[in-house]
Amino acid sequence: MRKGNLLITLGLLLMAGAAGLSGFNLWQSERAGQAAARDLEILVDTRKAPPATLPELPALSVPVEEYMAVPEMEMPVVEVNGREYVGTLELPAIGRTLPVLNGWDAELLQVAPCRYEGSAYTGNLIIMAHNYDSHFGKLKNLRSGDAVIFRDMEGNTFSYEVVSMETLNPEDTQKMEEGDWDLTLFTCTVGGKTRVTVRCALAETAMSTEYRQHRTMGAAGFGGPFAPSVQF
Repeated sequence: MRKGNLLITLGLLLMAGAAGLSGFNLWQSERAGQAAARDLEILVDTRKAPPATLPELPALSVPVEEYMAVPEMEMPVVEVNGREYVGTLELPAIGRTLPVLNGWDAELLQVAPCRYEGSAYTGNLIIMAHNYDSHFGKLKNLRSGDAVIFRDMEGNTFSYEVVSMETLNPEDTQKMEEGDWDLTLFTCTVGGKTRVTVRCALAETAMSTEYRQHRTMGAAGFGGPFAPSVQF
């Protein structure tokens, strides 16, 4: 009887611990969502108007923005509450609009999605975020063809479509960075053992085929390890 009571007690303690952990995770997600929402509101209010177009390049038949003429230029940032933001990300299919921080570390990831490396201008932008429900927790629910929209701090809009979904190991840095993907989004699965990875291509309506052919594929941005020690 005593052994049975002990097992019951241990079971109740484990259930309580699990409930406590779940509650803490929900609290973290809510806090992160509130922080991102506050900064997003300020960013939307302070975002600059789209810049005037530059003169047409001889090889192109469409007017070009400055970033088109010089894609390796740095993406502009806006500082909010001591943090630098590089743009905003919209995921209509899962109901998320989020600010995107410029660069990443464990502290910044608790506030909003972060630019892991690359640039929207050079067509190799990678954005990472925690799997908080308020951030990238529903990333796994995206499907091929879903729209993804990134807007930089100058008001330039980059429209993408989801092409494929991958599951990668935390150490698969090369696999994460390789490939001709215009945009990659990733977060961890529950427990942090693998990474949910979404590959996106620039929609044809966002940029002409001619510009695609002239775009310089550079590596502007923040290189770094695939953060195997950071729990998303």
